[in-house]
Amino acid sequence: MTGRTASDGPDVSASDGTPTRSDGTARRRGRPPRTESAGTRDRILDAAREEFSARGYEKTSVRGIAKSAGVDSALVHHYFGTKEQVFEAAVEVAFAPVLTARDTVLDGPLDEVGERMTRMIIGLWESPVTRAPLLAIVRSAVNNEIAAGVFRRLIASQLLRRIAGQLGVPDAELRAELAAAQLVGIAMIRYVIKVEPLASADAEQIVERVAPVVQGHLTGG
Repeated sequence: MTGRTASDGPDVSASDGTPTRSDGTARRRGRPPRTESAGTRDRILDAAREEFSARGYEKTSVRGIAKSAGVDSALVHHYFGTKEQVFEAAVEVAFAPVLTARDTVLDGPLDEVGERMTRMIIGLWESPVTRAPLLAIVRSAVNNEIAAGVFRRLIASQLLRRIAGQLGVPDAELRAELAAAQLVGIAMIRYVIKVEPLASADAEQIVERVAPVVQGHLTGG
């Protein structure tokens, strides 16, 4: 009868988290085993958002994401591919609340769309849950053209074109982009650069002052 070799034993983990077999040899890297936790992909995305937020696109590496997630780099490549693809996946997940809130902007009278859009954007930045991933997106997009391209595609196709399509006015896409530029500029100064007194101003006061300007961009003459 053929005996079972040590290398056939169950997989374990070394003290540094590296997958190994029972005989101490490293497990083959690449495609994860079928027993891989269903939460691994989400854990990688969470780590990616944290890394991109803290370091920006340029200084973030797949190896750094893997280390933060407690997995091997090969596993990151298996699930997502390149760093750009990891970033795009992280952005899509982080941007999901914006796309959900987008429907709220479009639901209501056209003469109040500026206030609804302003409240949506400011509200997302005010929430600690959505602020961190938004910071990751903005910081990366500002410093890297690849990240900026991912951001542009998502903003243009999923948000601005939908809003522009409901305006029914000339130059609707330009109007929507000007409104978005107004709000992104405020977000940069308040939440990223943190210039006072805007950084400490009451959020409701900001909405009251900015909403008419955004409305003017969207539907004004």
